[in-house]
Amino acid sequence: MSSPQCSSNSPPTLNPNARAGHIEQLGGLSTYVSGFPNSRLANLLVSAIFGYEVPNLRKLADKDVAAAGFYVVVPDFFHGDRFVPGDANRPREVWLKDHGPDKGFEEAKLVVEAVKSKGFSAVGAGGFCWGAKVVVELAKAELIQADVLLHPSFVTVDDIKGMDLYA
Repeated sequence: MSSPQCSSNSPPTLNPNARAGHIEQLGGLSTYVSGFPNSRLANLLVSAIFGYEVPNLRKLADKDVAAAGFYVVVPDFFHGDRFVPGDANRPREVWLKDHGPDKGFEEAKLVVEAVKSKGFSAVGAGGFCWGAKVVVELAKAELIQADVLLHPSFVTVDDIKGMDLYA
């Protein structure tokens, strides 16, 4: 299960020459887009339950992934309804009923399709906590060419067995 530590780390130092991203619609979702649209390689970052507006996630997209030459997309799978810690009316278990990783996977398929329609030859994905399960499902469906799971939640041993793993 995700924890508040997912969004409480110190932000990385930004490269002053790195271009900051912008918001556009992609696959029907508001999406933070950064990097190089002329690259042939794209990377999808799938957030933890704290949403796509977390500053550290956007800085990671700009500073590390885009600066390495990738086109980076960070969709809002929660449609502006990110998890808010301490909201007594909507604890994590209640929030998750509306925002299961299965729904994220269905929307991620549309985002990957939209990215590929722009001419990218390979799409990788990185998933944080909640987003790791979405990335696992994309990998199992062979919709992405590379995957990274960062402190994964909801991922089972059977999920990993269903993925093609290369050393």
